[in-house]
Amino acid sequence: MTSERKSKITEWYQQHGDSIFRYILLMVRDHQQAEDLTQETFIKAFRHYESFERKANPKTWLFRIAHNLTVDFIRKQKPLELLKELVLLGKSTNTFPEGIVEIRENSTELYHALSQLKGPHREVIVLRKIREFSIQETGEILNWSESKVKNTLSRALSALEKQLNKEGIIHEKN
Repeated sequence: MTSERKSKITEWYQQHGDSIFRYILLMVRDHQQAEDLTQETFIKAFRHYESFERKANPKTWLFRIAHNLTVDFIRKQKPLELLKELVLLGKSTNTFPEGIVEIRENSTELYHALSQLKGPHREVIVLRKIREFSIQETGEILNWSESKVKNTLSRALSALEKQLNKEGIIHEKN
């Protein structure tokens, strides 16, 4: 059983490790801490492998573990420490179309604006729009109902648009 567990966790790490790392990095904004939390995610998955329900999606289960570890870490930090080293590398005068979250994943401006949002808003945008989890999967990861995911996402997108506007990255629609 241990060798099966080890090979399955290794397989999942190869499939989802980078994605989980990037998710955690978006949340904590610290490369070393994101690496540590990613490692911790897979260690916890290994230890609790028996609790994994075979009918569940392993990716969703792993992201749920990563989410819980990350939230615990963030709760222990001082809020100002989470915002350190954030620099806006220039402002764009482009007006974005309605789908403002379709900004490329490597957009520094988007990451900066996301970092300014409340934790739940940032989490739901990252999971739904950047990591492209379904509403159901996002609900499972965050332990929210599907209606809470939809409502929070709507508010979060509005808050993100306001933040992008405030920073001069997009301009209000006329």
